[in-house]
Amino acid sequence: MDMDRAYANAAFIPGAEGFVPRWAADAAAFRQSLGARARLGLPYGGAERQKLDLFLPEGTAKGCMIFIHGGYWIQFDRSFWSHLAAGALARGWACAMPSYTLAPEARIADMTREMAAALSMLAAEVAGPQVVTGHSAGGHLSARMGCADQSSGRVTRVVPISPLSDLEPLAQTAMQEKLRLDADEIAAESPARLALREGVSAHVWVGGAERPSFLWHARLLAEAWACDWTVSPHKHHFDVIDALSDPRSALMETLLGPVGG
Repeated sequence: MDMDRAYANAAFIPGAEGFVPRWAADAAAFRQSLGARARLGLPYGGAERQKLDLFLPEGTAKGCMIFIHGGYWIQFDRSFWSHLAAGALARGWACAMPSYTLAPEARIADMTREMAAALSMLAAEVAGPQVVTGHSAGGHLSARMGCADQSSGRVTRVVPISPLSDLEPLAQTAMQEKLRLDADEIAAESPARLALREGVSAHVWVGGAERPSFLWHARLLAEAWACDWTVSPHKHHFDVIDALSDPRSALMETLLGPVGG
């Protein structure tokens, strides 16, 4: 199997080149629309990328939903995804979006520690439970926040979206030049090889039109954790996250429960 082809998302999505500029424009407009309810660039550590944006609902927040961005741990930052907080805010939840240090400057284990630090910082900023989600590489990191070896923050639920749940196949791609995965890190940082933390619930979400590799990762994690998983019909890797902006979507109900509940 050509492992680079197996993880090449854009090559199989019509109009893929239009998504990134559209995300950036929608995110910037959303931040501007919130005014003071968008608290931008809050540090959770001392490094340049150890910052997060916190978006607040009107009134007291019911809790905090955290969205961790993807990009195969080697690209993007929090600024592309702000508009995806709309669903949580409409439900009365705060939404935080952290950046993290990318490879090759950081290893994946370092990124896990950074996300744990972000959750601890957020626990002091927003009262109530924390629900952690993320997409692709961010799906991996959101799953890591639900693992038994983690204890930061007040995580009650994780909903990884199109997660990379076992890192071994990634070491067989060209990305390995930057990821520098070894056997120990693969074992320690693959959520499907780790136990779900007691008291944390999980649900795995993936698009039905995604690359077969991502469907495999999603099912692998759901089976390892004996949790529910949803295949969202007709959604590919780039539009499977759109439902986060809709407070009444099935994805948001999976994250935060029924509307009015």
